[in-house]
Amino acid sequence: MKPEEFFGFNAGKVWQALNKSKKPLTINQIIKSTKLKRDDVLGALGWLGREGKIEVLKGKYIAFKLL
Repeated sequence: MKPEEFFGFNAGKVWQALNKSKKPLTINQIIKSTKLKRDDVLGALGWLGREGKIEVLKGKYIAFKLL
């Protein structure tokens, strides 16, 4: 599998989890929802961030939501 396919597939899973959620999700919540490994979630978030599809919310915890 090419890197673009690997990261793109994982980004799709993370996007779906964020889209389904009614609120922003933390990394741990995304891991639980997608069943992906932490490193895979971080790579997917980087992919989505580079594409301008997510917003990073900083507070007590860092959370993510779709734009």
